[in-house]
Amino acid sequence: MARRPRLHLRGGAALLMAGLLAACMETVPPAPVPSPPARPARTVAPVAATPSAASAAMRARLARVEATLLAQGLLRTDGGGTDTPFNDRQLAENFIRIALHDEYVSRNGSFVPQDTPSRLRRWEQPIRMAVEFGAGVPEAQRAADRAEIEAYAARLSRASGHPIRLTDAASANYHILILNEDERRAYGSRLTQIVPGIDPVSLSTIVNLPASTFCVVFAFSSGQSSVYTRAVAVIRAEHPDRMRLSCIHEEVAQGMGLANDSPSARPSIFNDDEEFALLTRHDELLLKMLYDKRLRPGMTPEEARPIVERMAYELIGGES
Repeated sequence: MARRPRLHLRGGAALLMAGLLAACMETVPPAPVPSPPARPARTVAPVAATPSAASAAMRARLARVEATLLAQGLLRTDGGGTDTPFNDRQLAENFIRIALHDEYVSRNGSFVPQDTPSRLRRWEQPIRMAVEFGAGVPEAQRAADRAEIEAYAARLSRASGHPIRLTDAASANYHILILNEDERRAYGSRLTQIVPGIDPVSLSTIVNLPASTFCVVFAFSSGQSSVYTRAVAVIRAEHPDRMRLSCIHEEVAQGMGLANDSPSARPSIFNDDEEFALLTRHDELLLKMLYDKRLRPGMTPEEARPIVERMAYELIGGES
């Protein structure tokens, strides 16, 4: 059966410009990549140990982007505070914009940015996550990323009330792929195994991910259903630590049904301004609302709004 994708891409012109400006300010040599470890963690379709020039250049570019964002006080990990107040009306509006609008539409064989009203989508079955690393990912990075993802999955489950756990790739329905430039380009056949019936546009978008896109998630439903049954998040292995963890937080959460971004959402990772790197209390409330039984997959923004406004008030009242 054909699978209907919902897409979130992180990157875009603003961050591409940040990277270009950083490149003008400083020169960062490509970071060395260790040889593959003796005990790879669930490696599929291994590639040569030595990264290509494209992968080395991507690593250097992303290091410059992270340095620029940090120098601007962005990629915060504090979750917000007295400088980022929000009330129930803002929470409700942010939910409508993030959970009930699409960020991209498929047009002429590619995905193009266009904010469009949509229907509520989420998982109904338990989420079983698996992490796959490319052969060139160092053992220390694998161990750190796996520990972060396991802890994050538990946090997402607590926030949403939805069952989420880590498992092996064979039984997973949510795959997190941490691959370098070379590995991702060679991953087409594996993607067809992970998502049987994956459409050509989604497959091509992942394999040929543009340099301006830092990470991506596709959540798939069968036919015209609004219930997710599969998801694939792709994280560039070349990211430095803060950017890589930020990508994991944003893409994995967006694959649960919070697929859009909003410039007014604050404090939030669902905002392209890159102010926050990690899931915030505001974002945990969005997840709690999304998986509240009073909402149903397939609801339109108009159908969901009165329920969403009531939930937001119940959660924080007039807090600001």
